[in-house]
Amino acid sequence: MMPGSPATPDHPVSRRIGYFLIGVLVGLTGGFINGLLTANLQQIQGALGLTSTEAGWLTAVYSMSNVCMSLLLIKFRQQFGIQRFTRIFLIAFLALNLAQLFVHSYGTELIVRAASGVVASGLSTLCLFYFMQAMPAKWRLKGLVLGIGVPQVSVPLARAISPALLVDGNIQNLFVFEFGLTLLSLAAVSLLRLPPSERIQAFEPLDFLTFGLFAPGVALLCAVFSLGRTVWWTTAWIGYGLAAAIPLIGAALIVEHNRANPLLNTRWMASRDIVRFAIVAASMRLLLSEQTFGATGLLTSVGMGQDQLVPFYAMVTAATIAGLVLSAIMLNPMDLLRPVAFSCGLIALAAFLDIDSNNLTRPAQLYLTQAMIAFAAIYFMGPTMLSGVLRALSKGPSHLVSFSAIFGISQQLGGIGGAALLGTFQIVRERFHSEILTQSLLVTDPQVALRLQQLGAAYNRTLGDPVLRQGEGAVLLAQQVSREANILAFNDVFLLIGSLATIGLIYLLGRWIYFKIKGINPLGKELAAMAAMRERAAGA
Repeated sequence: MMPGSPATPDHPVSRRIGYFLIGVLVGLTGGFINGLLTANLQQIQGALGLTSTEAGWLTAVYSMSNVCMSLLLIKFRQQFGIQRFTRIFLIAFLALNLAQLFVHSYGTELIVRAASGVVASGLSTLCLFYFMQAMPAKWRLKGLVLGIGVPQVSVPLARAISPALLVDGNIQNLFVFEFGLTLLSLAAVSLLRLPPSERIQAFEPLDFLTFGLFAPGVALLCAVFSLGRTVWWTTAWIGYGLAAAIPLIGAALIVEHNRANPLLNTRWMASRDIVRFAIVAASMRLLLSEQTFGATGLLTSVGMGQDQLVPFYAMVTAATIAGLVLSAIMLNPMDLLRPVAFSCGLIALAAFLDIDSNNLTRPAQLYLTQAMIAFAAIYFMGPTMLSGVLRALSKGPSHLVSFSAIFGISQQLGGIGGAALLGTFQIVRERFHSEILTQSLLVTDPQVALRLQQLGAAYNRTLGDPVLRQGEGAVLLAQQVSREANILAFNDVFLLIGSLATIGLIYLLGRWIYFKIKGINPLGKELAAMAAMRERAAGA
């Protein structure tokens, strides 16, 4: 039914097991590419001597290449086949990983991270195909859910294993680990290949014009959202980037709107159902920043280091796996809205439970709420993507590129945009709380004077001058005020997320109840069109 995708013959059980294991390996490899970077960005920054802005560009270039190249990778598979697609990108990335082992420079790291975004996009597709081969025909959609979810397991798992990889403080271990995973993946997909796929002439000259306009525009948006909070939004190039991104994306959409065979079907993308799908997908990614930004930032503020968070992220990994398994088991194409609403409800409840955090909060107090968030993060993703895939396939395989663009942009920009929004909100609220706390601290207050004396007493053995001791006590008190202000700001973040998730829950639950009362299947037309396509394919 879909050029560029492998055929799905019946396989013996032993081969299905092989496809399943390779799917896990490829999926984890693709997820670790970004997971290890985000988990160890500070260590990489320190080892290479980078500024915060330079380190931010490492994550920015990954997002840029990941979301932009997904447009062309689908047509590449359709024209050149899945096997060539696999070999070219894995071998190229293996070569870059090998170079990274010997050349430690900022330029090399930027190139590798940009290539990582392309390879991660390709590996996620490979993971999906291998899981679908591993499943019998009646469970093939469950294979799609597993293929989408397994790379997400790598994100918390990377944080759980990173301290062991960096036990001697050498970031070379990270590069060796990445190289080894890539080598294993290349060997595995070479030993057990996917069935052949149908090829068609997919590329047209105007595709490259569209890509040349659309990709830089989206890349600029990724750069703005990734670095806006670091360099702050008033920096000149942030405004220039936004000003350039809008006409570039607009020009690409104008070109596509007037093509007979568009790369991006603007009319379909602008339809009410697809716009609603994109908003829901992006909003869920924003809400899930409660964990990646909120909980992680809070624990960092109270002094928790990577080593102390290993059990915490092991628990988050277990909850993620549980969400993935249950999502696959409970998958019902006739009711894909319910798991999204349920996930939104879990996020709202977890966020409200976290708003009473204080300086005594430790990972153990967050196990329940962050397990809920991790479960919701994976539980919603499969049904959400499946609803989009069904809408695209019902219109024909050509719409898959448009769907890939919408889903990739909503997930990447929703993720980094959510972190940027919440991070900015947290900084503003921290300054507000810091000002309020500082105004209430007067030297003439006996309690403040006593606290300054107690804090300064820590320097009794090293400082004989009482004035200097009081000065050091004031510095320590300022640090405590800053910590408390940060904690209060993170509580405000949790309150904001909980409120937004509640609004989302009301909307999603309202739609679900409406459809149930009316007996309407939101994807009824799409499922009927898919059934008709299968009948025509069987007749041919």
